[in-house]
Amino acid sequence: MLDDNYFMRQALQEAQKAFDADEVPIGAVIVADGRVIARAHNLVETLNDTTAHAEMQAITSASDVLGGKYLSKCTLYVTVEPCPMCAGALGWAQISRIVYGAGDNKRGFSKYSTNVLHPKTTLTSGIMEEECSEIMKRFFEKKR
Repeated sequence: MLDDNYFMRQALQEAQKAFDADEVPIGAVIVADGRVIARAHNLVETLNDTTAHAEMQAITSASDVLGGKYLSKCTLYVTVEPCPMCAGALGWAQISRIVYGAGDNKRGFSKYSTNVLHPKTTLTSGIMEEECSEIMKRFFEKKR
């Protein structure tokens, strides 16, 4: 059965791609009707673009697949809580649901405001939190 853990594992695969490319290891997938329609990971360093977060890349890809700007029947799975920029974009995209693994008490959107999301968006946190946190810890330990 395809559940939150299944799709979070897909996001973790994307995070590993980012890790291998020396990008902050955050991965995301967007799911519609039980299938992954977009996969992405951070490309900030690769593209030299501060907006190239995994979520932003996934939103663009999913919108292209669906042929429209609204993701109102989609779920985003992302390994780390979105930042305010990404949460704002997800709000404008009217995504139905956001599922994230690890919280981000320094730069996560919930530290600032959950009002940036669309009023109908639901949140689920802590899915595979340990695994999502671990890849981030390994990345930053490697940087020190």
